[in-house]
Amino acid sequence: MIAPDLTVTVPENLGRVHFIGIGGSGMSGIARMFVERGVTVTGSDRSESATTHALRDLGIDVQIGHDPNAVRDADTVVVTGALWTDNPEYRWAVEHGILVLHRSLALNWLLRHARVISVAGAHGKTTSTAMVVTALRGVGADPSFVNGGVISSLGVSSDSGSDPEFVIEADESDGSFLLYPTSVGLITNIDSDHLDAYGSEAAFEDAFVTFANACRERVVISADDPTLARLRARIDTPVLSFGESPDSDLRVSDIAATATGVTAVLHHEGESITLTMPVAGRHNALNAAGALGVLLVLGHPLSAAAATLGEFLGTGRRFELHDTVRGVRVYDDYAHHPREVRAALATARSVVGEGRVIAIHQPHLYSRTRDMATEFAREYEQGADFTIVLDVYGAREDPIPGVTGALVSTAFVDESRVAYCPDWDTAAQVAAEHASDGDIIMTLSCGDVYRIIPRVLDELAVS
Repeated sequence: MIAPDLTVTVPENLGRVHFIGIGGSGMSGIARMFVERGVTVTGSDRSESATTHALRDLGIDVQIGHDPNAVRDADTVVVTGALWTDNPEYRWAVEHGILVLHRSLALNWLLRHARVISVAGAHGKTTSTAMVVTALRGVGADPSFVNGGVISSLGVSSDSGSDPEFVIEADESDGSFLLYPTSVGLITNIDSDHLDAYGSEAAFEDAFVTFANACRERVVISADDPTLARLRARIDTPVLSFGESPDSDLRVSDIAATATGVTAVLHHEGESITLTMPVAGRHNALNAAGALGVLLVLGHPLSAAAATLGEFLGTGRRFELHDTVRGVRVYDDYAHHPREVRAALATARSVVGEGRVIAIHQPHLYSRTRDMATEFAREYEQGADFTIVLDVYGAREDPIPGVTGALVSTAFVDESRVAYCPDWDTAAQVAAEHASDGDIIMTLSCGDVYRIIPRVLDELAVS
């Protein structure tokens, strides 16, 4: 893992820029923005994808595989934190004195003349960022944005606008969200995570307080989140709160989640309006309230802003339907923390009706699996009818002896409701064998578990 050095001085002129790992959702969005700013961009990634094809359509030379020759003509190299230091392109750049920027510094370069709206929080950042962008565009504004996932209605994760506002998903995992010159901040929630980077829950919470107090205008925070409620006394920046809590500035009530979407009533300064969205999941009503809180801070009327979310179609890898085979719907979701798994499974349950929910869980990070295996097992056992556990997707971490997906499966109370399947072909077969007409199969992880979906669909077709 490459930790961001936030002390690096970034010049105004970056010259020719090469992105290592350009196919990632965050990296591709920044690369796209660089091209729109007139920067010459090249890139590399380990495998082909729809993203690499789309980047080539923009004129970016994208190479598959990592070869030092790819960076020989670069003046600046941008890297993702998930990159290992033994990457041959990264090593060549360092050895030859090429300026290397962490992805967050490249994003900060884009923000240097903007009024920045940063969406932070342990869960819901990508969806909330997409909602802020959707609502702003819906009321006639034209912000720039970089999101961690594709906004379904727009088909992109980033775009340049003509207004000074720039909306970003601000990642807390490595502390880089403290880098950005935020004017208006949104904190969706705070949940213990990334302790491998922070060292303690106290340090993790302190970072969010620092983020809130660095907001130049206002910060929008959840009134329902117990950690934020405890930390609020330490926040000096003016606050607008949202949630179901009776003392919320923007209060949410009467949430109703169905298979076709979610409705809720929003209350603010004597005004009450009904919010209707075509995306499933009770949590999305609260995500929407946070996003609309940002619109209120920016001076837009609540009723007009809320009406725009009637067209919100979600984001990629957030309860995303891939296909239906013999009556079985196959979804993918980015959930990789027990709290996110709970929300994702609750959404599936609201959609499946009388059918069953079959989950395919890919544990993400060895440290998270070691520390939260029992919590994951509890959420899957409560929320799914049957769970298939794959092996750990290590991402930026080295393996930890004894930590495999079996830690999750053996933590189930009822062993008949779980199968540990490190072999993906076997996992796809088991999922298809358990599924019947009307059921949902859902993959859950921020790793590469979505790549198993074609195998699942094939097994469904022949079973």
